[in-house]
Amino acid sequence: MRTVSAQEHLSEPEIHSGLHGVLKDGLATQAMLTLTGGVFLVDFALLLGASNLLIGVLAAIPLLAQLVQIPSIYLVEKFRLRRTICVITSGLARTFLLLVALIPFFFAGAAAATALTVGLFFYALFGAVSGCSWNSWMRDLIPQERLGAFFAKRMGMMAAFGIVLNIAAGFYVEWYQQHFAAQKAYGYAALFLCGAAAGLLGVYFISKIPEPRMAPPVKHDSFTHLLRPPFQDKNFRRLILFQSAWNFAINLAAPFFTVYMLKMLALDLRLIITLQVVSQIMNLIFFHLWGKLVDRFSNKSVLSVSGPLYIICIFVFTFTTLPDKYVLTMPLLLMIHIFMGIATAGVTLAVGNIGLKLAPKGQATAYLAANSLVSSTAAGIAPIIGGNFVDFFADYALSWTVKWRSPSGVITFETLDLQHWDFFFILACLLGLYAMHRLAKVKEVGEVEEEIVILELVAEARRFMLSLSTIAGLRSALLFPFSLLGENLKKREVEASEQ
Repeated sequence: MRTVSAQEHLSEPEIHSGLHGVLKDGLATQAMLTLTGGVFLVDFALLLGASNLLIGVLAAIPLLAQLVQIPSIYLVEKFRLRRTICVITSGLARTFLLLVALIPFFFAGAAAATALTVGLFFYALFGAVSGCSWNSWMRDLIPQERLGAFFAKRMGMMAAFGIVLNIAAGFYVEWYQQHFAAQKAYGYAALFLCGAAAGLLGVYFISKIPEPRMAPPVKHDSFTHLLRPPFQDKNFRRLILFQSAWNFAINLAAPFFTVYMLKMLALDLRLIITLQVVSQIMNLIFFHLWGKLVDRFSNKSVLSVSGPLYIICIFVFTFTTLPDKYVLTMPLLLMIHIFMGIATAGVTLAVGNIGLKLAPKGQATAYLAANSLVSSTAAGIAPIIGGNFVDFFADYALSWTVKWRSPSGVITFETLDLQHWDFFFILACLLGLYAMHRLAKVKEVGEVEEEIVILELVAEARRFMLSLSTIAGLRSALLFPFSLLGENLKKREVEASEQ
């Protein structure tokens, strides 16, 4: 079988053909992830009767499944056939998506929700094992001098394809609901079938990619011995505490944004998808801009700006109702998704890089494994706790009303109205602020003050907008808010230096 053999040396045409296979698998995988995840998975789960707690469990499963990568390392080392392991486990994982797609035809009520949980559990479990062998395989297949450029191209293609497919799937779901409202779950079944089919097509592409033979095995220390140094390293231990606190805070709230917009705000699915696409576009644009700042300064400096911005976005969710939807609800949601896309790009980039930078040379595997072990556990527990907290706060409310009495009558202003989800978002914000406190204790070479990073981000954004617009009037309109912000920050910087 082609999947069983590994080659000692690969020719340039074989490598070229393999890289094309990796790109094709990337597009197929993106189709699978788009059609079977995100807002579609949440709405499908709600249709099957999922509670807030179950939504949290479904969000936690992929995160906790990453812990399986630790024993997967031994599986790869023992059999040393990464393509075989990847093809078999990927095929099994994506077969479970087929079973999930068939749930509306065979299950109802509590049985349907249970079947969904079991199906997604095994999908995530086998997917994590596949991911372990895939990472090792790709590291040997792709030439090191082309690694960054190749994956940047792959991620860009996947993101662009995902945006288009997300919009198309959103229109399909809305059309199906208009014509077959009573059978909406069957519409999602068709969507999941297409996603699973795309995933299995990706397995076919994977099976055609050549595999270089693994390097001869080297005797390693025990796993517990390898994990000891990261926790003894004071600065890296602080990084682990920060990432664990951050992942817990973010995953406490993020899995429930879609639920909040569907249930509390009663938004159409197509509108939610549009907001998410806006966020994805901003993410793509600012990923490059944040990357320049990381290279120029440090990951911690970027996190010190993008992290609080993300926390503010969560906090602003509490103002989208007052106490119900009002005239500013949609503008606020649009601004939240714009700035959340900007912040997510910075956080994702910096969090991924800072561990690599702080891990000592030659010990990166053990250090990153320790960080992943703790952070994944914290991230996986958070949505389960979050699902319980949402239900706990359902009967609580805190309001602050201001009344103005005059001879002509009484005017009442609702200045504050916290209820149900609002408490939940505020709790996530407080935990996020604690995480930023932990970040302040981490030491990294090149870190600078937040104001400098903001100034440079504004400058990069201005240059980007100049490249977009060749019309003088439009250019001035685009630059005005950024120029004003830049001038204020420069003034603050001068004042601080004079003191």
